[in-house]
Amino acid sequence: MRRGLYSLLLYLLLPGVLLRLLWRSRYAPAYRERWRERFGFYATSLQPVTIWVHAVSVGEVQAAQPMIRHLLLRNPDERILVTTTTPTGARRLSELFGERVMHLYSPFDLTPVVRRFLDRLAPQLVIVMETEIWPNMLAECERRQRPVLLVNARLSQRSARGYRRAQPLTRQSMGRLTLIAAQTQADAQRFIDLGVAAERVTVIGSMKFDLQLPASLMDQAEVMRRIWGCNRPVWVAASTHEGEEDPLLQAHARLLERLPSVLLVLVPRHPDRFDRVAAQVRRRGFCLARRSDGQPCKAQTNVYLGDTMGELVSFIAAADAAFVGGSLVPTGGHNLLEAAAVGVPVIVGPHVFNFQEVTRLLIEQQAAVQIQSVDELTDSLYRWLTDAAERARIGENGRQTVAANRGALERLLALIDRYLDQLY
Repeated sequence: MRRGLYSLLLYLLLPGVLLRLLWRSRYAPAYRERWRERFGFYATSLQPVTIWVHAVSVGEVQAAQPMIRHLLLRNPDERILVTTTTPTGARRLSELFGERVMHLYSPFDLTPVVRRFLDRLAPQLVIVMETEIWPNMLAECERRQRPVLLVNARLSQRSARGYRRAQPLTRQSMGRLTLIAAQTQADAQRFIDLGVAAERVTVIGSMKFDLQLPASLMDQAEVMRRIWGCNRPVWVAASTHEGEEDPLLQAHARLLERLPSVLLVLVPRHPDRFDRVAAQVRRRGFCLARRSDGQPCKAQTNVYLGDTMGELVSFIAAADAAFVGGSLVPTGGHNLLEAAAVGVPVIVGPHVFNFQEVTRLLIEQQAAVQIQSVDELTDSLYRWLTDAAERARIGENGRQTVAANRGALERLLALIDRYLDQLY
C-alpha cells in the first residue's frame, strides 16, 4: 500500500468514523464536542508550542505522566501540547496537570488536516507514546525537519503481522521516525524486521514499571475499604470490556455460594458503559451499589460499581485480589503493574498480547496467574480470598518485581534531553 491509497481509504472511511463518534456520544456527550479540533481548526488565541506529546487515551496519559512532569520541571515556561483521541484521556490529563499543559484532540491523519495542525501549533519536537504510526503526520514532520520520537514503544507479534501486510507504507512511515525507544528487545527486533534502521532503535524497558503512585494512596485505600466493609473479602475487576462482565458475574455468583460475604468491585473501562453494566448486574439478581451515587455499601451489597474516573488505583489498593480486564476478550489486556506495585495478587485472562512481556514476567515471578475459564477464575479467587498468607506472598512478589525493573523513565529522559538541548 502506498501513502496515496492510504489517504484515499481514510477519506472513504471518514463518514463512518464520524458516525462512530456520534454513536459513542449517546453515552459520553464529550464525543460530540470540539469536533473542529479533529479537522485542524482552532481558536484564534491558540499559541505555538515547543513539544507535542501524543497519548491516545487514559493508559497512555498515565504512562506519559512522569515524562511530562520532567519536561515541566526542566523548563517551567515550556509550552507543552498533549493530544488524545478520547475524552477519557482528556479528562485524566486535566486531573493530572490542569492548565499546566495544553490539550487538543488529535487531528485526523489527512494531509490538509495535519498541515493546518502543524502550521498552527508548530511543535519543535514530537513525542508519540507507545505505537501510533500516522503516515501523513510523519511525512509532514519529516518535510519540516521536526524530530519524532516513538517512546515506550511496543509491537506485538499480532500487530507486526498487520503492519507487514501494509508494506511498503509501513517501511516508509517507520523509516521517518527519528528514534524508537522500545520496551523490550523483542519489540525492538520486530521494528527492525519491519524495516527500521537498527541505529534508530534502542531498548529502554517499560516506563510502566516507573509508575508513580500518589503519596496518599494507602490512606485513600483505607477509607475505601471502610466503605466496603473491613471484615469481608473483596476482589476488583478492573477495566472490563463488553463481553467480560457476564463471565465475571458468573464467577462472582459461584464465589458467593462458598463465601456469602464476598464483594465484587466492578470497574468498566469506558464511562459510556456504566449505566448498561449497572443494568446488567441488576438483571442477574445482584444487590448493587454505585460509587457515583454515593450509595452505602451494605452487608447485603454484593456488587459495587466503580463508575467514577481517577479512582481505579485506590480501588485496587483497597482490594484483596484483582482481575485486569481486556483479557477475557481479544482486546489485548491492560496494565497489571498498578496491582503488582501495591502488593495485590492479580489475575488475567488469555488475551494479553498488548502486555505480553509484562504478563510473562509477573507470572514467572509468581506475582500473577493467567486463567482460561470461569472455573479457573473462581478457583484462583477462592484460594486467594481464603488464604491471607498466600495473598501476602504473591503480593510481595509483585512489589519486588516492579521495583527490580524500574529505570526506563530515567533512560528515556536522557534521550529526550539530548534532543531538547539541540533546540536551544
